[in-house]
Amino acid sequence: MDLEEVLNAVGENYSPLSYECRQEFIGNAKVSNYKRGEVVVREGQFSKKAYLIVQGCSRAYYLKDGKEISDWFSFENQFMAPIVSFFSQNPSPHYVEFVEDAIVLEYSKEIIDELSDKYHDFERFISKVVTETMLGLCARLYTIQFNKADDRYRQLLSIYPDITNRIPLTHIASYLGITLETLSRIRNPKNRI
Repeated sequence: MDLEEVLNAVGENYSPLSYECRQEFIGNAKVSNYKRGEVVVREGQFSKKAYLIVQGCSRAYYLKDGKEISDWFSFENQFMAPIVSFFSQNPSPHYVEFVEDAIVLEYSKEIIDELSDKYHDFERFISKVVTETMLGLCARLYTIQFNKADDRYRQLLSIYPDITNRIPLTHIASYLGITLETLSRIRNPKNRI
């Protein structure tokens, strides 16, 4: 695994990093492997870790009345973190689970803060990561409130064309705020009544 290539790709997604900053970012990374189904954060836990996904995908979800409600998906060259706990002194309301076997770079909040203080380009990089996350959450909220179920599904496919090959349909349905049966009807219009 070439971490320099990974950070170049991530920089293209968010904001480029100077050579010195990339070297320090790589030097502070903990490379970890997770198995499909492995939960790294549970509701009620405190976690100050962020995960940069090199390979695989993850999801954040809530438990509501014993039912899992997917709230966020992250794929290669994207970050996953228990946002509430990471940025505040509060426990996470989410679970964070790897949906596929994954290779990730783990970073502590302390390291993220140190690099932000030391490098303006890293501060800009993290600002773009957070901004994109917030814009994504706003867009998702708008979509759930104002779009029909089939429009929500089409919009998700426009962002992640291969998501149905990687994320179980039950997770996709809960993310879209619909039942698995509704998702099946949307995916196969011949079955509509």
